[in-house]
Amino acid sequence: MPSLLLVDGSSYLYRAFHALPDLRNKAGEATGAIYGVINMLRRLEADYKADYRAVVFDAKGKTFRDDWYPEYKAHRPPMPDDLVAQIEPLHACVRALGWPLLMIDGVEADDVIGTLTREASAQGIDCIVSTGDKDLAQLVNPHVRLVNTMSNETLDEAGVLAKFGVPPARIVDYLALVGDAIDGVPGVAKVGPKTAVKWLNEYGSLDGIIERAADIKGAVGENLRRHLDFLPLGKKLVTVACELPLLLKVRELLPQPHDNTALTELFTRLEFKSWLREIQGNGGLKPVSERSAAPAVKGSYPTLDSQPATIVQPDRSGYETLFTWEQFDKWLKIIDAAELTALDTETTNLDPMQAKLVGISFCVEPAVAAYLPIGHSYAGVPDQLPLSDVLLRLKPWLESAQYKKVGQHLKYDRHVFANHGIELRGIHDDTLLESYILESDKSHDLGALALRHCSLSTIGYDDVTGKGAARISFAQVALEQAGAYAAEDADVTLRVHQALAPQLVEEQKLEQLYRDVELPVAEVLYRMERNGILIDVFALAQQSEELGRRLMELERQAHELAGQPFNLASPKQLAEILFDKQQLPVVKKTPSGGPSTDEEVLTQLALDYPLPKLLLEHRSLAKLKGTYTDKLPRSVNPATGRVHTSFSQAVAVTGRLASNDPNLQNIPIRTEEGRRIRSAFIAPAGHVLVSADYSQIELRIMAHLSADERLLDAFAKGEDVHRATAAEIFGITPLEVTSDQRRAAKVINFGLIYGMSAFGLARELGLERSAAGAYMDRYFTRYPGVARYMEQTRQLARDKGYVETVFGRRLWLPEIKSSNAGRRQGAERAAINAPMQGTAADLIKLAMIAVQGWLDDKQLASKLLLQVHDELVLEVPDGELALVREALPHLMGNVAQLAVPLLVEVGVGANWDEAH
Repeated sequence: MPSLLLVDGSSYLYRAFHALPDLRNKAGEATGAIYGVINMLRRLEADYKADYRAVVFDAKGKTFRDDWYPEYKAHRPPMPDDLVAQIEPLHACVRALGWPLLMIDGVEADDVIGTLTREASAQGIDCIVSTGDKDLAQLVNPHVRLVNTMSNETLDEAGVLAKFGVPPARIVDYLALVGDAIDGVPGVAKVGPKTAVKWLNEYGSLDGIIERAADIKGAVGENLRRHLDFLPLGKKLVTVACELPLLLKVRELLPQPHDNTALTELFTRLEFKSWLREIQGNGGLKPVSERSAAPAVKGSYPTLDSQPATIVQPDRSGYETLFTWEQFDKWLKIIDAAELTALDTETTNLDPMQAKLVGISFCVEPAVAAYLPIGHSYAGVPDQLPLSDVLLRLKPWLESAQYKKVGQHLKYDRHVFANHGIELRGIHDDTLLESYILESDKSHDLGALALRHCSLSTIGYDDVTGKGAARISFAQVALEQAGAYAAEDADVTLRVHQALAPQLVEEQKLEQLYRDVELPVAEVLYRMERNGILIDVFALAQQSEELGRRLMELERQAHELAGQPFNLASPKQLAEILFDKQQLPVVKKTPSGGPSTDEEVLTQLALDYPLPKLLLEHRSLAKLKGTYTDKLPRSVNPATGRVHTSFSQAVAVTGRLASNDPNLQNIPIRTEEGRRIRSAFIAPAGHVLVSADYSQIELRIMAHLSADERLLDAFAKGEDVHRATAAEIFGITPLEVTSDQRRAAKVINFGLIYGMSAFGLARELGLERSAAGAYMDRYFTRYPGVARYMEQTRQLARDKGYVETVFGRRLWLPEIKSSNAGRRQGAERAAINAPMQGTAADLIKLAMIAVQGWLDDKQLASKLLLQVHDELVLEVPDGELALVREALPHLMGNVAQLAVPLLVEVGVGANWDEAH
């Protein structure tokens, strides 16, 4: 029987753009969506040998539905510029690949597809529609089925019923009830898929529901009755038109040969190098079957230089699950003899301080790996080797530094083994940190790394444990699945390391950062995390109670100002009060078109109106209460009596560390409430907390990078740099500078670091824009080195796509050549700031390494507890205080030699607030 393959090009274009990373060629042109769609087309070519085929795209402009309902798709955000720029070259690629391309004015792609499937069905032609759009499920019949290459889902009539709970003939009724938020088609309020299916099964159809609307009880029945007048139009809007007078007929949609000349030209411009080699070496692109191609949505790209490659699954035939001592002994000999072993753990918990072992996996060469299960527990689980005996026999290997190990985020695995009394040693490499040093702006999870660097599609954690409420623990995963997943993790870790290590070796500065900074810092962070910090839970409980009373009072005042009660946490109710009732000016709108009530808007309105000011205070205190005073006492580890945060190395592109679970880096220090929270972090009896903080570190780095003579001179003389700047700007002596002038200079000094414009400076200082611009002009006249540095840095970023810290860390800026002016300007501001933030991050890491090394060398009992921005916090016994206090400024101030001295301020107290 003849067959037709129709591709919903618009659906895949959007999904590929949002699902895939920001791939660009050297000219800065975005190419990721093009790559994703082409990859999908090649797979479809291999998997479905259709007689007729076409790719269908939406045309520009309005359609007949806009005439029926002006709100149809009216609130969709505009298509991103980087997506718009990819449409024309994608269309050219589609045609060069021999696919007929359809795009009909005034008609949506869905309607073109619907009309062609209707014609095909009438002629007895089987039809496959490749789409991710649920609306097209209404087209399914004995001749039509849907496939989604991004989720590997195929829907025939039974599949539609199983997925949606209604047959294809009732999909339009279902959609009319639940609505379509993306297209702006409202459904019945509070009616979701379950209610819609229940009603359709009970009353047979939408018409039946309308007839029996008076019988449906409760609030949902009221909502239905209020919506009755719109339902016929809603159904009309979601119904795919299947009888359009198309000029082309199904049998005219014949596939054409590839135009290799055009493809070569296009792939050269787009820099799809692997595909270019395939064309030149094989005489053309070959279809890529499902067995060797992962869904385009799966992750990132195979290589750093924008070279897509054929994506395959790892060969798992060499994986082994170890159930017997004989197997265990064999693998113990293998890892004993190996030069490098990839190591991974499966655990009971994501909290590193509480996680227990479920299994361990090893790999010493690609495609040869083993999983050792020791903690699976479910009905019918096979016998496993006993945990205690296994660890006793593995301990010498795990704790020996002579056996080199590589892993993905081994700091976590160290905690897991430590929870069982084992100190993991011999950590030689970590793929998470290798990736972070090479490509800080990319995703560093193992699946993304495997896809990007090894062209491997891996088993996901969700694939074996499920999602959401249905998720099971790894201990409950059947060993058949667990063995393949865990062994693959070790296998892929080794392969990723083998791909990344040579790239690091080729970049001496990056290799040095990896070996001398990131790996040693991981060691320090591990120890800091295990140290934890004491908190005063009673003080926090008291503050929480006081905040609760204050929040209730603020809520009462807000209701009074509004003239009615409302939910302060509801953006919708808040917008009604502020903009409908009180008629406050609308500052900006949300993507859906409504007035925004975000913090930026409230901050601007608070300058002139009392209610927004009160709401900001309420939000601030509610955040403190929910995030800290309520949560911190619950974060105390019952075994240690301390709070243990986790520090993430591979998050910020600048190299800064992040703190989470709980986040101890964002406690405000400029408010009394924030300082009270810090005061609840305490030292144990006989100890004090010591805070060591780099002073004005980013300004000092700016002086170093810009080599501006006046800035260098001010820091060399130990002057108040803000006072010196004020004197320069206002043309007076430092002694004549007023407090307001110093404040203005401080705002300029720090504002320039973050790329503040004259408009931003004017808003910050409450000045006319012309006055702020004059201040900035005078600043750059007095500090020409700063102006020169900024312009040179912008140009460097545009040329290379990245900037560097003093130590050579690369800070990638993917938007630096964006066609969107706002994104491009944001990247230029980041280019100026990133070297300073990144160098500051490098310096505090070097300081951590130096301080921990000194503590170890002196065999002191003092402990590093926290790193917060440019500050280190230590817990110091009273007897060691004088020694530590004297050493810290020297240790931290000499980790690097810049053109200006590094000044370190040290504070001491019984709690963190006193010490800071």
